Amino acid sequence: SVLKWTTREMDRRYRLFSKAGARNLDAYNRMAAGRGEKPLPYIVVIIDELADLMMVSPEEVERSICRIAQMARATGIHLVIATQRPSVDVVTGLIKANFPARISFAVTSQVDSRVILDTPGAEKLLGRGDMLFMSPDSSKLQRLQGCFVSDQELARLVNHWKGMYTVSEAQPAEVVQPSLWGDMEPVQVGAEGEGEEDALLERAIEEVRAANRASISLLQRRLRIGYSRAARLIDILEEKGIIGPEEGPARTRRVLAGDDGSALPPLDSE
Repeated sequence: SVLKWTTREMDRRYRLFSKAGARNLDAYNRMAAGRGEKPLPYIVVIIDELADLMMVSPEEVERSICRIAQMARATGIHLVIATQRPSVDVVTGLIKANFPARISFAVTSQVDSRVILDTPGAEKLLGRGDMLFMSPDSSKLQRLQGCFVSDQELARLVNHWKGMYTVSEAQPAEVVQPSLWGDMEPVQVGAEGEGEEDALLERAIEEVRAANRASISLLQRRLRIGYSRAARLIDILEEKGIIGPEEGPARTRRVLAGDDGSALPPLDSE
């Protein structure tokens, strides 16, 4: 998995630092520049939905996250985790202790606010980017306004990042990324994973037809799965022509055919 690759990369960098006599990434890159070598890049690992990982392998995920959070900063590796379900079985005490900088958007209860920030307050936020920020340098929470970023802006930003570091075809051995996908490939395309995906897909088809509507949140509730897997199932359903395309951020997907193949009327909202 990505977390395993990240821990291996962290250990590899520490071995390089030890040989070079460097304490951190900045010191190592200065030494590398003096020798005419390529510097090591910063790496930011983002977990979009922690709950999805904790449902699959909680102990292994917790151990990897804690190790990266405790040790990887000096090697230039940083970790950002997010979840829509801030419960104690997802954001465990060990994980929370290793993340002094935290952000909470609007939550439904004081309990959820305490899980994230160790204090109530987030349940009173107004939504639409209203958030509380806990800084490791201050004991007081800061109330901030997050900005809305459109899909087009995200695409431009990602393309900018991709254009900054192009992959060299002449020296593929120096590219780190292929080893990452090589590690992940058996997990994603294995026969066992395909069987599980097929079973979930059949259940997803039944649920959207029964509800006469389709959305990521619907599949999350009905199938008890995380956001990433639900979003992937929605994409597959659209590719198979079972549901229509997205018509807006607050609208559910149209189910194009019922059990008998007849067209179903669209719904405006969930």
